[in-house]
Amino acid sequence: MERILLIDDDLELCSILRGYLARYGLEVVTENNGDSGLRAALSGDFRLILLDVMLPGMDGFEVLRRLRTSSQTGVLLLTARGEDVDRIVGLELGADDYLPKPFNPRELLARIRAILRRSSSAQLEAPEIKSLSIDGLELNTGTRSATCNHVELVLTDVEFDLLHALMEAPGRILSREYLSEIVLSRKFTPLDRSLDTHVCRLRRKLDDAAKQGDRVKTIRSAGYQLKASTSVPVEQSSVPRSLHASAAPSDVRVSKTK
Repeated sequence: MERILLIDDDLELCSILRGYLARYGLEVVTENNGDSGLRAALSGDFRLILLDVMLPGMDGFEVLRRLRTSSQTGVLLLTARGEDVDRIVGLELGADDYLPKPFNPRELLARIRAILRRSSSAQLEAPEIKSLSIDGLELNTGTRSATCNHVELVLTDVEFDLLHALMEAPGRILSREYLSEIVLSRKFTPLDRSLDTHVCRLRRKLDDAAKQGDRVKTIRSAGYQLKASTSVPVEQSSVPRSLHASAAPSDVRVSKTK
């Protein structure tokens, strides 16, 4: 069974989720305050962490902030309904996703499975391993590692998959609908700003390493674009044209190994 850590002070909710998720092959270990939750999270014994924002002692934001200094374990943030600022702050601190309370357990299960699929991708046997290189950006899908100007990028699973998608189509505008489906494993909705927040975090990390202007551009009412310097034929991009807002392909070097 996959082991999941639930950090929440609602004892009744913890009991309900433990029983519900066990039916789907998920073992849930619970902690009921921020301090003990952080210690458990740092143990490395869990595939995913469900983290409530409102906790006694150390709140969920501080738990997440400290966790991200040494761990990229997937985090699904549980927030109070209507508190948009909680969701944005949580994503800015490195949460993979969020779910407002109260929630449908089936929706929670779907979000959990999506995060676990992303975190498992490096462990699954794949027919090809790609190494992409674009204007100082280097990415390897086998090791799930990336560098910018030889500076290692510390990325969450969502940020890595987002960068991978952008590097597959340099110079092209990728729609929010397309990126939401392949990166977050769900359909895009206009009120869901989580994709935009993940893009902002990735952009900052690239800019910190590149010491230059934005590598990822926001194209108003269209989507996002990875800037690249040299144009090459369209055929070198494997991303479906129907999912782009425009076609302006640029240089990308791809090497593949079995």
